[in-house]
Amino acid sequence: MRAFDAADAEPYRIPFGEQFTPHMVTAEWTERDGWSEPRLSPFGNLSMSPAMVGLHYGQVVFEGLKAYRRGSDAVACFRPVDHAARLRRSAERLAVPALPEESLLAAVDLLLEADGGCLPDRPGLSLYLRPVLYASEANLALRPARRYAFLLIAFVTGGFFSDRPDPVKVWVSRDYTRAAPGGTGGVKFAGNYAPSYAAQEQARRAGCDQVVWLDPVERRWVDELGGMNLFFVRGSGPSAHLVTPPVTGTLLPGVTRDSLLHLAAGGGLAVHEEPVSVEQFRTECLDGTITETFASGTAAVVTPVGTVRDGAESWQVGDGQAGPVTLALRDALVDIHTGRASAPAGWLRTVGIRGSDPGRPQSRESLVGSGQ
Repeated sequence: MRAFDAADAEPYRIPFGEQFTPHMVTAEWTERDGWSEPRLSPFGNLSMSPAMVGLHYGQVVFEGLKAYRRGSDAVACFRPVDHAARLRRSAERLAVPALPEESLLAAVDLLLEADGGCLPDRPGLSLYLRPVLYASEANLALRPARRYAFLLIAFVTGGFFSDRPDPVKVWVSRDYTRAAPGGTGGVKFAGNYAPSYAAQEQARRAGCDQVVWLDPVERRWVDELGGMNLFFVRGSGPSAHLVTPPVTGTLLPGVTRDSLLHLAAGGGLAVHEEPVSVEQFRTECLDGTITETFASGTAAVVTPVGTVRDGAESWQVGDGQAGPVTLALRDALVDIHTGRASAPAGWLRTVGIRGSDPGRPQSRESLVGSGQ
């Protein structure tokens, strides 16, 4: 059994999404009764019919949010209300009965109370929570299911790429698009992700870390980076301003994206939501107009982009390193996550931990491996 040891080496060495906490929270929906109350149970395998609708037709939506240690007896979950609202929007798009937002908050409380102590009080570590709604009915009729299930699990993680602000190299995808107008690009639908793997494999073979998605119509405008939102810094010093593509329905309105826009504007940085073409991206990096580029997301937090590759052509962003605006916004966000700075009203939900003893490292039995 693989498990995380709090006395292990640097947090960025912790594999993402492999070491789960001992409990999970579940609920069920039926046409007659609606959603049941969330209940806590030991982490374990699910029982499902081979004819389950979610397995065959992909009626599955999910979220991703994080909690951070708050001293000896509590953890703070970051913007769970906003994640609950986005899960509701995703569910509505996939014709899934929306889980009441208060039910997701109650599920988060249950899991954090039970398993918050699995998160060591160490910089760079967080507890990643994954809520999922899926069609559980055993029926292969081409219609929305009549039974659904909710699941909430968690795992300890460092950064998605690393906990250091190391710049990534990115690949412009010309062969594939992530989403289509009127499609599901603006929600967290499970089916959005597997189709991106072929492009990600192209990026990997080209020596890149992630994929830059272009708009699906003109194949001209920058949409997202992998599953993350993109930001561009034009200028430097007092003249610097922040630009990000607008939410048009083909990119996900990230909670981290919204947080950074709020923090940037509150810090006096001019912020613009406007389309940026891939040609603009290249030209403005080469002439020094774009001085920094970074991606944001729950898993990645704030990750600088150092180099862009578009076919045989490549270019560098700024000096290829994390720039001052990127680092300042990252620090401002991480300070809120860790409690070093106060958060805007409603951004944090603090949950007490049952039976925690942060003075001792977690044992290797504290977390279960992905093979259980």
